[in-house]
Amino acid sequence: MTTEFKQIVIVLFSIFLMSCSSDEMPSQNNFTVVPPTTTTPATVVTSINYLALGDSYTIGQSVCETCRYPEQLKASLKALYPQNSISLNVIAATGWTTTNLISEINAQNPKSNYDLVTLLIGVNNQYQGRNFSIYEKEFPELVTKAISLAKGDKKNVIVLSIPDYAYTPFGKIQMQGQGEKISADINKYNMFAENYCSNNNVVFVSITDITRQGLLNPGLVAGDGLHPSESAYTLFTERMLPKVKIALQN
Repeated sequence: MTTEFKQIVIVLFSIFLMSCSSDEMPSQNNFTVVPPTTTTPATVVTSINYLALGDSYTIGQSVCETCRYPEQLKASLKALYPQNSISLNVIAATGWTTTNLISEINAQNPKSNYDLVTLLIGVNNQYQGRNFSIYEKEFPELVTKAISLAKGDKKNVIVLSIPDYAYTPFGKIQMQGQGEKISADINKYNMFAENYCSNNNVVFVSITDITRQGLLNPGLVAGDGLHPSESAYTLFTERMLPKVKIALQN
């Protein structure tokens, strides 16, 4: 083989190798750059303004001020979010019906700057024998007011069911023979409230079953034999807290 022929063969073989190498190398155009997936963490407001609306169950009749559920909820939130300032305003009184609560909210005219509003009302409508149609009209009005006070955001409103006082010493002794009627009435009120909340995307938390343990567990009843005890309010708070944390997320 002559030298010139060898050189030609070497050149052709080199070109062939370069061609194969080029085919095996992926083109830059074939690469798709996928950015890393990021999840924006839920944030919590730096200050929490909480408004509790209701009656004796909200004001904490027959228990200490810090024993009632709004104060226990405030303490729980402070433990969860120690860097946040937390304020609590309570508009509630023993014996209030839906009519009384509406009247007092209108009289106080609170600002619509609350991050959380809870509502528990209706037992006195039942106890005082008021026509159920009043509750049917005024409960939705109160929910609307609560939403307005919660910066117009319904996710910041939590409605609690009405406790059942038939399962207390007062209900058993003072209301002799009326226990079944009381419970049936409470069920009727709570069913209306829960259905209304469900249809309007408002959070409803049922705590009635807790109070229906009052005769079997006297520790759930306050010293007056009628209202929930501190222990019962603790159970209310524990049941509410997961919903409250969701409500406070931005």
